[in-house]
Amino acid sequence: MPLDLSSIPILDHHCHSLLRHGGPFSAREFQRFFTESSDDVIRAEHVPNTVFFRWAVKELAAFFGCAPAAEAVLAARAAISPDEVAARMFRDANIPLLLMDYGYQGGESYTHDELKTRLPCRVEPVLRLETMAQDLILRHDTFDHVVDAFVAAVEGARAAGYVALKSIIAYRTGLAIRETSPIEAAESFAPVKEQARREGKLRLATKPLNDYLALCALDVAEKQGLPVQFHTGFGDSDVDLLQANPLLMRPLFQSGKYAHVPFVILHAGYPYVRELSYLASIYSNVFMDISLAIPHIAADIPAMVSQALSLAPTSKVLFATDAYSIPEIFWIAARWGRWGLAKVLEDLMAAGALHQAEALTAARQILGENAARVYQVEF
Repeated sequence: MPLDLSSIPILDHHCHSLLRHGGPFSAREFQRFFTESSDDVIRAEHVPNTVFFRWAVKELAAFFGCAPAAEAVLAARAAISPDEVAARMFRDANIPLLLMDYGYQGGESYTHDELKTRLPCRVEPVLRLETMAQDLILRHDTFDHVVDAFVAAVEGARAAGYVALKSIIAYRTGLAIRETSPIEAAESFAPVKEQARREGKLRLATKPLNDYLALCALDVAEKQGLPVQFHTGFGDSDVDLLQANPLLMRPLFQSGKYAHVPFVILHAGYPYVRELSYLASIYSNVFMDISLAIPHIAADIPAMVSQALSLAPTSKVLFATDAYSIPEIFWIAARWGRWGLAKVLEDLMAAGALHQAEALTAARQILGENAARVYQVEF
């Protein structure tokens, strides 16, 4: 029996702010939103040949009521204000709550206060650790001052309104996070600070310092039961995918030191989907997010969702869009996420594994209820 999940609201627990420049866009500008590659040739010549882009254009054409061609879609959206495009798409996607990471494209994107006035949904912030650490290193001269300010900010995160912490250490120095002494971290700080003085900016990618600060944050999160998101798998174009395998985090989970930290492991660990499903099935405080793979892998979304549910309980899987920059990505991810999830649940019903009530319960869990419980937010 077909499942219609459109009435089930989505708690989008992992996403990024919209660009202040909301259009109009040229074809080349628009295409860059449909790839994780920073290669201009990929964006210009090859994105139009991806299933992701071709299918998205057809979906967007139906939404805007225009011909199924990129040029027609761009013309139709240019006839509407960016704020109206966003409002219409978020309402149609039935996304009433966003947990927003503002650390990506910060200078080009709306701030929290700006975004809240533009969207027809509630928005709560997530604190991005490495971005905050970079700012602190620029502002403070000594290792001790940076660490004190970092720990104080993490300790005060919930009081400041943040619903979770977020780490992109996978894309900087990898997920094999190891215990690091204050002496070793302090020694690695000196060249980092010198670079910050010299260049006036910083991309924090020094393993001893990254690992030390990540564990400082986890120590605080353990005391407060504060959820921590970790990027894993594919994402930033410069990621070393071998170092972004979520299995590298197993020593953290196994140690027992962070048993009260809800670990939310992002991006389905893609392509390490089965590995992450295994971790979520073994450790009670490890949760599996399936964002970014939805919508990027397009027609393969049902296969990924099926792999996620191969071991992970439906109570441990969280849907999100990981959308950014333009509302179209939120809308497409919500649409394809519901489609892919429904297809998998229908197959399980046909196999006799689930009856309809159980399938709908699983859909409600994955699309919002699990995230509401993990992040302790009203939904």
